[in-house]
Amino acid sequence: MSARDFSDRDIHLALDAELPDDERALYQSWLDANPDMKARAGRYSDDLALIRGALSGIADEPMPARLAAIVTGEKAQVRPAAGSAWWRQAAAAALIFVVGGAVGYFAAIGSAGDAQMPADRLADSAIGAYVTYAVGQSHAVEVEGNDRDYLQNWLSKRTGLKLVVPDLSAQGFELLGGRILPAGHAAAALLVYKDPNGNQVSIYLTPEPKMKAKGTYAQGDGGPTAIYWLDEGFGCAIVSAAPKDVLDAVAGNAWRQLKEGLAS
Repeated sequence: MSARDFSDRDIHLALDAELPDDERALYQSWLDANPDMKARAGRYSDDLALIRGALSGIADEPMPARLAAIVTGEKAQVRPAAGSAWWRQAAAAALIFVVGGAVGYFAAIGSAGDAQMPADRLADSAIGAYVTYAVGQSHAVEVEGNDRDYLQNWLSKRTGLKLVVPDLSAQGFELLGGRILPAGHAAAALLVYKDPNGNQVSIYLTPEPKMKAKGTYAQGDGGPTAIYWLDEGFGCAIVSAAPKDVLDAVAGNAWRQLKEGLAS
């Protein structure tokens, strides 16, 4: 299997330790070469850990014969449990439905990657763009930031959005410039900023009509954090590995300017 042949299904096989041994090195190389998929793998891993943690208290308990018979379709002649033991049957019954729902959830993701929610796609793509272009890259941008008006008009024309280039100097960040990235059937704008301490921030913008959402996604192990919004016909994700208070201040300032630009 070549690296470009991997997909969401392989991510789940790897998480379940079912990926063939001879494909693991290629799979890891594919993740390293595709930061958006690497970010997605991290999110799936976090989800799996949450499910396993939620079930850890009952997953190792033996299933009562009566409930096992329901699963296998057999008729069990088991007397009802007495006293306080009723909760064990209830917990085991809940386990059947929770595990079944979890299996269905991961199977659906594995077989239908396009069903990913717009907010998930936005966060994944924004973090992928940050990792690929914004962090320590000598060619992070296509158009330099010394001509803000030209950059603003160029990005607006290419994305079809009425964009402003936020001024983040109040938080100590200088605009390096921007670039255009593919985003499905549309185009995304990426703005890159840097402060004197070496912290970098990227703003990822793409059309997202008729969707409203907001949230924060933080990668584990000290990875970057994305603060995102979907509103006003576009999606915006502000990404950085800077401290939380710095990112919060940058995100609030940038979002205010972007909304004011749309309203003008």
